[in-house]
Amino acid sequence: MNSSRRAILIAGLAATAGSDRAGKAAAEGASVAQSGKEAAPAMDGTLRFDNESRAVAAEDFGHIVHRTPEGVLLAGSDQDVATMIRWAGGLRRKIAPRGQRHSVYGRAQVSDGMVIDMARLRTVHEVRNDRVVVDAGAKWSEVLAATLPHGLTPPVLTDYLELSVGGTLAVGGIGGTTSRHGMQSDNVLELDVVTGRGEKMTCSPLGNATLYDAVRAGLGQVGVITRATLKLVPAPEKARRYMLIYPDLRTLLTDQRLLAAENRFDAVQGAIVPTATGWTFKLDAVCYFSGDSPPDDNALLAGLSDDRSAAKPSTLSYFDYLDRLAALEQLLRSNGQWFHPHPWLTTFVGDSNVESVVGGELGRLAPVDLGTFGQVVLSAFRRPAVTSPLPRLPADDLLYAFNLVRLPTTDAVAEADRLVRANRAIYERVRAAGGTLYPVSAFPMSRDDWCRHFGPAWIRFRDAKQTFDPGHVLTPGYEVF
Repeated sequence: MNSSRRAILIAGLAATAGSDRAGKAAAEGASVAQSGKEAAPAMDGTLRFDNESRAVAAEDFGHIVHRTPEGVLLAGSDQDVATMIRWAGGLRRKIAPRGQRHSVYGRAQVSDGMVIDMARLRTVHEVRNDRVVVDAGAKWSEVLAATLPHGLTPPVLTDYLELSVGGTLAVGGIGGTTSRHGMQSDNVLELDVVTGRGEKMTCSPLGNATLYDAVRAGLGQVGVITRATLKLVPAPEKARRYMLIYPDLRTLLTDQRLLAAENRFDAVQGAIVPTATGWTFKLDAVCYFSGDSPPDDNALLAGLSDDRSAAKPSTLSYFDYLDRLAALEQLLRSNGQWFHPHPWLTTFVGDSNVESVVGGELGRLAPVDLGTFGQVVLSAFRRPAVTSPLPRLPADDLLYAFNLVRLPTTDAVAEADRLVRANRAIYERVRAAGGTLYPVSAFPMSRDDWCRHFGPAWIRFRDAKQTFDPGHVLTPGYEVF
């Protein structure tokens, strides 16, 4: 973007702010921009047009898509978010809100507009006995740091705690306790949102319910979440964890069905990992407890078909269990793989087709497709537990999260492109078998794809877009509308 265009953008934003201080910033911005530098307008946060800030905003955890914005707002308040959206709409520019940059396919990027970085809006506010109020930029680890001293926890947490609250709620948020408590978006009591019109609104099941239902798992298409009131439940002190090994896919699925029916564990997650001799099938089953008396191992494991001699029970603190991926993150950062492309695929498959779908894909996958520390996630959960209207799920009562967590050992562009193409092919096979997408995957989706994905919910979602973001300002990276 040349200096004169940046001066126009800064002047336009400052005018929208509507104050003498903003007007002074506009004049200074235009003057400085003409000499190759930019001055931020009067906002609570910081507006940046420098090349370094723009380059950072063109990267995410996926390291596959790179879209450089015209500028970056480090938001200092929800008013900043509203001001930026109104300005962008007036100038026909797009807005991409960003949390912790954990997208794997450029969903929080934009090339013809501005990125709003929400990371400074991270305060954890009031903790009550059944809820906590948090800013959208707060990480789940920060939420836990505030609630656990009160003996409270969100009922559902993603496996990785360093995601932002707003970013997760925008896609749904699934975890090991989803079978009991639904998605994270099902456990939100109230949301503060800035719509695509630049209006600050509060929504809940009791007020502005249409907006509430379009924002939760709405991919940022109708509003930017700025604050959330989250449900809390009593937190256990400890986790009794069982790492169970299975000889094959069928046996793994048999035990997953049994455990889903009985709910004897608090969290159950399946994984299939490549080894030198083929695939290894695992269940990570957890029972929470407090005090000094752990649960009865024999009772919990009764009737299961795992290789009991390979079982590895252990006891951890509740937080240590939730934060179990921290060690892997540290390892991947130290060996450089954290900064490689991550062409992940996340889907849902119904129980009626899970064995044929997953068995077929395992026959096509090679260990190199996942990487040294990669794995296939295969975790059962009950469909009725999910109540948010926008996540699309197969028709079966029992479902499986079927994900390819790829951690390549190379940063080669050609290899990443190959895996992105493979993701698309796998998704089409999953879809043909009645499966659906969890929309944080690394491959392109067309508008027709999204229409088919949302199915019966499409018209309601499209109408909400027209109501709350008629200028189609928000979150263009998904290419939904």
